[in-house]
Amino acid sequence: MKKILVLCLLASLFTNAQQPGEDETGIWYMYFGTNKIAERWSIHTEAQFRYFETSGNFNQLLLRTGANYHINPNAIATLGYGYIDTDPTFAGSLREANAIEHRIFQQFILKNKVWEFLFEHRYRLEQRFISQKDILSDPEIDLDRTEHRARYRIQATLPLTDTFFLNFYDELFINLQDNLFGQNRLYGALGIHITANSSVQLGWLRNQFSNAVFDRLQIGFFFNPDLRKKSK
Repeated sequence: MKKILVLCLLASLFTNAQQPGEDETGIWYMYFGTNKIAERWSIHTEAQFRYFETSGNFNQLLLRTGANYHINPNAIATLGYGYIDTDPTFAGSLREANAIEHRIFQQFILKNKVWEFLFEHRYRLEQRFISQKDILSDPEIDLDRTEHRARYRIQATLPLTDTFFLNFYDELFINLQDNLFGQNRLYGALGIHITANSSVQLGWLRNQFSNAVFDRLQIGFFFNPDLRKKSK
């Protein structure tokens, strides 16, 4: 009798589990800011709200900040921190609760221009401190772990007019432990300059993992005011 009850419970869990989100088109709402505070220093601010579906179904909250040192107009070094709250349940997980991640990252950006294309090469190292619980077998068992990752992104921006531009990038994620390949993100967007220091991008992201591919709409707002006091 007990075995029958256990089987019924497991069947109910699988029946009511959400379908994997791979066939859904999700959406990311994003804000990015680079705010000058001194001749060679600026502050990076970022907030992202990610959903499994365009109509909702929360997946991830990402908040990131950092201090940028501008070596010259085409080279920037950054030290930063990120807070990430991830709900993995739409992907069919029956065991995992929300993962809370505290992330330290180091970053270096190089810029150059070829004809009309503006290129940006971004190199990033991340130390990821992840806290998570096993809610199915025993809520007292934690799945805490520390992971390390390297990322490289090449981005190209093509101005079309004074107002409109195209933006493309490809970014590779490399795990510095087991399973070397982490993910690859391929992105294309139409950008619109709103003011001299703000713009919006409407884009499409193809996010490929080793066992799944996710398509995401993206709406990004960029706001880069100079916070230095202006002399009269």
